[in-house]
Amino acid sequence: MLEFCGEERCRIDANGRIRLTQRWVDDFLRKCNGEVVMYVLPEGAVALYPEETYREMRAREIADADNVGASFAARRSLRRYGSLTMSTVLTRQGRVTLPERFRKLTGLLPGVEACVVGVEIGVEIWTAEKFDAEMDEADLQLEKQRQLEYNSLTEGAK
Repeated sequence: MLEFCGEERCRIDANGRIRLTQRWVDDFLRKCNGEVVMYVLPEGAVALYPEETYREMRAREIADADNVGASFAARRSLRRYGSLTMSTVLTRQGRVTLPERFRKLTGLLPGVEACVVGVEIGVEIWTAEKFDAEMDEADLQLEKQRQLEYNSLTEGAK
């Protein structure tokens, strides 16, 4: 069975928690014994990754650490990742508490409808409104790409 695929809707509870569906809990238990890394994405969502997956992603990004001292952009990136990342463990019920700062930055406030989306290497937690807008934008971009490819093919045939 595919890991970390699909979409579920739920509500953020009064304590800022969400409850993952059992299939994702099982995926996280299999991959990392429920130990996850939570990261606030620039798009305004929270990602949950198995810790090892997160470490591998970050290792590729900071491989050139020698240049961090001379690069304002690299230092800023490290600050962002460092301050907007934390480790946590899923509860037995599959709940995860979103830190207050993460909730404020993403709009994932108590009572809000959330959309939990599998992204093959983990899951992302969006407000339902933001995720619907993200999917609309992705569909628009895909349609533009298809149109460019079609135009290229038809012009080449002339």
